[in-house]
Amino acid sequence: MTPPLLTVSDLMVHFPIRRGLLFDRTVGHVKAVDGVGFEIEEGQTLGLVGESGSGKSTTAYAVLQLLRPTAGSVRFDGRELTGLRGETLRQMRRQMQIVFQDPHASLNPRMTVGRIVAEPLQAHGIGTRRSRRASVARLLELVGFDPSYTNRYPHEFSGGQRQRIGIARALALNPKLIVCDEPVSALDVSIQAQILNLLKDLQRDLGLTYLFIAHDLAVVRAMSDTIAVMHDGRLVEQGPAEQVYTRPQTDYTRALLAAVPVADPERMLARKAERRHLEPAVSRAFSA
Repeated sequence: MTPPLLTVSDLMVHFPIRRGLLFDRTVGHVKAVDGVGFEIEEGQTLGLVGESGSGKSTTAYAVLQLLRPTAGSVRFDGRELTGLRGETLRQMRRQMQIVFQDPHASLNPRMTVGRIVAEPLQAHGIGTRRSRRASVARLLELVGFDPSYTNRYPHEFSGGQRQRIGIARALALNPKLIVCDEPVSALDVSIQAQILNLLKDLQRDLGLTYLFIAHDLAVVRAMSDTIAVMHDGRLVEQGPAEQVYTRPQTDYTRALLAAVPVADPERMLARKAERRHLEPAVSRAFSA
């Protein structure tokens, strides 16, 4: 059998709490990620879901080595990442890219669209100026963006258009894995569906693997093959998407599902009542 593209084992990211006049005394740690483990097969999507502050983005940054883990293992394409440094790690990062949550903040307002998308190619010394321009046009067309707009600036576009630019930038180095850090949460609902469909089409056409982060289980269900539910830095449930969605095993997952809005007022009231019933059980389970 082919090994998973990404294997994360016992991942921990702890931030020290410092006290003293010079903040030179460590009195404790914030356990942002505490013993997380999962696998993603090549061409598949793992949805990492949980409420704000549960440690989802910190996990993603530790996978990409943007944050160095306190402990644990991150194996990508058969290679351990936690021990890599310098140019070796830089070359591995060509295979792992990220689409950020906020398309307004993740694009440099002083750079044109063409320069933004070409920046990864330039940083890694790929191609000539002429070939990079051709690559930028191809990438923008791939994400449904007009390549004639390469000389315009991010503020001239809507949120959905900016997120397409961010996706094009993530594709520039032809990566195997893309981390999608809540890529639609800052967008209007109608635009969310367009971006989700674009991501699914790109995965089908390019064979991409996604670590898809969200707090909305409905969005994760639409995108994911498997779902991992995170709470207070730990994984509390993991399994096939339909199984987690239709037969949740923990009260916390049931509470998340009860928070998903539905169009039926009676069902919405029933979900609110269920959520109020589950909250004490969730608090008891995670207060220890």
